[in-house]
Amino acid sequence: MNPMVEGTRGLDARVLVLNAHYAALRIVGARRAFGLLCKRDKHDRPLAEVISAEGGSYISYDFDGWRELSSLRREFEPEEHDWVRTVRFDIVVPRIVRVLTYNRLPKQQVKLNRRNIYARDDNTCQYCGKKFSTSELSIDHIVPRSQDGGNSWQNVVCCCVKCNVKKGGRTPAQARMRLVRPPVKPRRSPVINVSLSKTKYASWQQFLDHAYWNVELK
Repeated sequence: MNPMVEGTRGLDARVLVLNAHYAALRIVGARRAFGLLCKRDKHDRPLAEVISAEGGSYISYDFDGWRELSSLRREFEPEEHDWVRTVRFDIVVPRIVRVLTYNRLPKQQVKLNRRNIYARDDNTCQYCGKKFSTSELSIDHIVPRSQDGGNSWQNVVCCCVKCNVKKGGRTPAQARMRLVRPPVKPRRSPVINVSLSKTKYASWQQFLDHAYWNVELK
């Protein structure tokens, strides 16, 4: 089954995937989420279900039930949802999908890379406190490598070019500079926080608060 229409704006939406125990696994695109919902196992049981936040509670739907609910939402609250148009019907893009047959949790850690460091520090220089585009930022080692400072979440921060030049190969104390805040290791991928800032993804929060901090982004 591949009913999605190319170019539909709803396909740009993101969906949180949970395992059978409601632990966060990854974030996927709408097309992948619908693929999970449409698949069935060898006993003709659905492999996944929709988890919908409604009135302070979470309610589960199989694909057919979600399709029926979508027809009501199309009539009464069409502007509140992302939609995908198919040949035969329109359907709401779910915010959360639960994979019923998958119990394992992801093992990989949040990678210490430029993308995640910039996301953790919100593209903000940790010395002057100003926000910059990624092209205007660099990575600074608080204790310089020339002084045996290593690569760790606690020793690297975003830094603008001007502050990086000013600090040079010194520690902040030696350069008479102060950090905006102490750097810490994220509990989960910091890029997820960008999505959580959008109201439409607020229903993810409860699951991510209790998730492994190494939620995988796809």
